[in-house]
Amino acid sequence: MAVTDSRAYAEQLDADDRLAGLRLRFEIPDDGVVYLDGNSLGRLPAATPGRIDDVVRDEWGDRLIRSWSEGWMDRPFEVGDRLGASLLGAGPGQTVVCDNTTVNLFKVLSSAMDLRPGRGVVVAHRGEFPTDRYVAAEVARTRGGSVAWLGPLDPAAPWPTEPVTASDVAALLHDDVAVVLLSVVDYRSSALVDVASVTQAVHDAGALVAWDCSHAGGSVPLDLVGADADFAVGCSYKFINGGPGAPAWIWAHPRHHDAMTNPIPGWMGHADVFAMTGDYAAAEGIRRFMTGTPSAIALAAVDAGVALLEEAGMDAVRAKGMALTSYLVDLADEWLAPFGVEVASPRDAARRGAHVTLRHPDALALTQALTDRGVIPDFRHPDGVRIGLAPLTTRFTDVHDGARALQSLLAALA
Repeated sequence: MAVTDSRAYAEQLDADDRLAGLRLRFEIPDDGVVYLDGNSLGRLPAATPGRIDDVVRDEWGDRLIRSWSEGWMDRPFEVGDRLGASLLGAGPGQTVVCDNTTVNLFKVLSSAMDLRPGRGVVVAHRGEFPTDRYVAAEVARTRGGSVAWLGPLDPAAPWPTEPVTASDVAALLHDDVAVVLLSVVDYRSSALVDVASVTQAVHDAGALVAWDCSHAGGSVPLDLVGADADFAVGCSYKFINGGPGAPAWIWAHPRHHDAMTNPIPGWMGHADVFAMTGDYAAAEGIRRFMTGTPSAIALAAVDAGVALLEEAGMDAVRAKGMALTSYLVDLADEWLAPFGVEVASPRDAARRGAHVTLRHPDALALTQALTDRGVIPDFRHPDGVRIGLAPLTTRFTDVHDGARALQSLLAALA
């Protein structure tokens, strides 16, 4: 029996885990639930209810509308600065927390098209999350352009398990490409793209690049400035633990701040929010990506999640994420492969994010059966059981117990 077969081995890994104490900073009412879906919805930080209560009872209940001038107006940028510095390698004034990922994608893709007048093509991957594909197609359509698609034509085809490369993207680049949209971490396979090399290839063709960091933010250290990226967006309810429906964020490189545009000219993006003028005048810098009134309550929850990641440090978060996914791959090879399970994620830990997808023809039924047992992964069409391993809250014993539960179900089907 290999050492990884033993639950005692997993317990020792937990004992040696330098981030183990942070799990105690989350609300976990049932320690027996094996939660393997933190890449869809992160757990509740223990500090979040108190933060929200302060906003509701003190800032709203007591201070009422005075709270707008006492901090609420600046909160999207203050939380954005903390998120950007901790997770994105960003400087002050480069990140804003606002709206949702879909709206933010529409804003940055439209702005990129405006920054490249005369170019009408958006490059995107057929395997992107549906929102990304829908928005890319709509932005191109409304501007009389088109989308050049990467990836297999059949959306039901088995997805590639290796990341998109700079050469893959370069093959589709030409003088009419305005912007390339890609995810840093593939939501299906967990494949991790080399942001710097792809960005360089795009820039060599005179185009811009927008990165969807939804599965990377809070799980993989990012250096958007160092990679010379143009725009990035991401959600905050996965590894950032901002809560269901938490506002998303936008990052923009400072070189674009004076010229970038917002296709949704809301009052919060105006140069003078309370001027109430007849004509729209865009605010300076990242503020111009604001649209409507932000939620002070939701921003407090995002800030609580960012604080925990800041405390942990993204290098430590990444190291644990790689260790967790490697342990799962080892167990899958030993326990699950004999039952026809395939690892549908990169085998090199440096080339994947913090989730692993396991492919099996009965994936949907297996996902439901696991959930019924208190082991909670999720399903990805057409045949993937996706195992999300949130470094702040997932234990090595969770990985062990989840893999063992899946083995037991597969044995019963055999």
